[in-house]
Amino acid sequence: MGFIMDGLDAEDYDRTYGDRELLRRILSYFRPKLGAMVLVAVMIVLSSASQAAMPLVASWGLDEIQNGTIAETGWRLTLGLLLAGALGWGFNFVRQWQSSRITGDVVLRLREDAFDAVLQRDLSFYDETPSGRIVSRVTSDTDDFATVSTLTMDLISQVLMVGLVTVLLFMRSVELALLTLLVVPVVVGIALLFRRIARTSTRRAQRSLSRVNANLQETMGGIAVAKNFRQERQVYDEFRPINQQSYKVTLGQGFVFSSIFPVLFLVAGLATVALTQLGGTAVLGGRLSAGDWYLFLQGVALFWFPLTSIAAFWSQFQQGLSASERVFALIDAPPRVVQSDARDVGRVAGRIEFERVTFGYDPDAPVLRDFDLVIEAGETVALVGHTGAGKSTLSKLITRFYEFQEGRLLIDGHDIRTLELGAYRRQIGAVPQAPFLFSGTVADNIRYPRAEATDEEVLAAATAVGGGDWIEALPHGLATDVGEHGRALSMGQRQLVALARLLVQDPAIVVLDEATASVDPLTEAQIQEGLDVVLAGRTSIVIAHRLSTIEHVDRIIVLDHGRIVEEGDHATLLARGGRYCEVYNTYFRHQSPHYRAGTGFVPVAAQG
Repeated sequence: MGFIMDGLDAEDYDRTYGDRELLRRILSYFRPKLGAMVLVAVMIVLSSASQAAMPLVASWGLDEIQNGTIAETGWRLTLGLLLAGALGWGFNFVRQWQSSRITGDVVLRLREDAFDAVLQRDLSFYDETPSGRIVSRVTSDTDDFATVSTLTMDLISQVLMVGLVTVLLFMRSVELALLTLLVVPVVVGIALLFRRIARTSTRRAQRSLSRVNANLQETMGGIAVAKNFRQERQVYDEFRPINQQSYKVTLGQGFVFSSIFPVLFLVAGLATVALTQLGGTAVLGGRLSAGDWYLFLQGVALFWFPLTSIAAFWSQFQQGLSASERVFALIDAPPRVVQSDARDVGRVAGRIEFERVTFGYDPDAPVLRDFDLVIEAGETVALVGHTGAGKSTLSKLITRFYEFQEGRLLIDGHDIRTLELGAYRRQIGAVPQAPFLFSGTVADNIRYPRAEATDEEVLAAATAVGGGDWIEALPHGLATDVGEHGRALSMGQRQLVALARLLVQDPAIVVLDEATASVDPLTEAQIQEGLDVVLAGRTSIVIAHRLSTIEHVDRIIVLDHGRIVEEGDHATLLARGGRYCEVYNTYFRHQSPHYRAGTGFVPVAAQG
């Protein structure tokens, strides 16, 4: 069992809902469809009545045969059976049609709510949760939610059928009807026994499917790396146990659901045998007519199917409830970034101030502790330091993607926690080291932050970056399709598109995770020209990897384990010979035109 259960633990944001709370939430989605549901209920009643009428007509025909008058009334029997069957089919068609529309509309709304919740989650949520598992909740689990509505409609129909047939049975033979009802507690008890098992097995099956989706999504995202290192076999070997686990868990779920009906039908079959024996004895003893006996047996057959369906419903219903529970847990996941106010500060000047800020991805292991820093409006600051020094952490706090534990972060003197988050983030432009492009054209991606931007504005932004020479290298200019994730473009071209996108956005604060880290010298020169345009007049925080960037910033801040150990301009820090020199010799000295292999630190004088 260890292998089967590995990796099927709940997510951190998962929670357990009681059946009553789940049903209340589910009904809230059905409430707007009350009119259509009333129509479905009417159709269910009429359909059930039509089905119940079939054995009544057949019983009357048997009595006519026994009395020798069937020749005169045969056409009535035929017409009655055809009419009952046709009406039943028509009522059931309307019921199924409306039920499908209700279910589709409800699933549509639930999926929209789930997707909206995904968009509202903090960036830390995606750091901790595999995206494939999130996708599984928005797609597979919302589909499973449809099971709840479909089964609920069927349940109403089956309950009505049981009620009508029970009345019919008592009309024909009170003694046999009471004997039939004695089986009901047995059937209900079996159903309740399966209920808990079904809920557990369904939850495991859904978690195993989400693991498969997560693995597939990660594989597709890194397929180029896998092929580059010829690791297809390793990728397959990693997928196989996850798929095997899903197979075994799903097989167990199928066994649970496949077992309920045979067990229930066995109980119903034994009860039917007993009723047939007792009813036949009553006919031979003259206490019951042949027609009434036939009607009773037909009624019992109609009684068993909805009764077993109702009993099995509770086990099958758990699949829908479990799916609902997972979707609602995603919707209800509490945010970590919480605003205390929604102040609109208009166009920000861009002054940033950290006041004794303490932050850790794990609160017990702070990355920043009592951190202080002031970045003036319009200033360009480069953050340098070894891996883990806290450079990216500062940018994530400024963009308000993470919640800090202590201290204050001020924007133009306002606590960042009091700002209207959407309006504030629209004034922040971020360019990661590997920018993400959406499927579409180059122009579509440049226009992305401001959909109303005109073609002239898009062209002007593209031309301002690197002089616009890079546009001529594109097969169809700005109409060039970028492909999935921008893979049709080179890394440098993606960076240029990202910078042009930034110009269209026109942010007050720019956060740049070095855009020239992985490009050729010519593209680096084009990007550097673009940076000069993008950073002009804006507060800029640059996570520096290239000497060409840090040489021209207003201030360099050297970080070490979340502390500022030095700050100043490039020449001053080199002349000081402190920690910046160490970082320089590690990351930047080989980028200097005066660098000679084996010379170590390049003195300021030697650099010209």
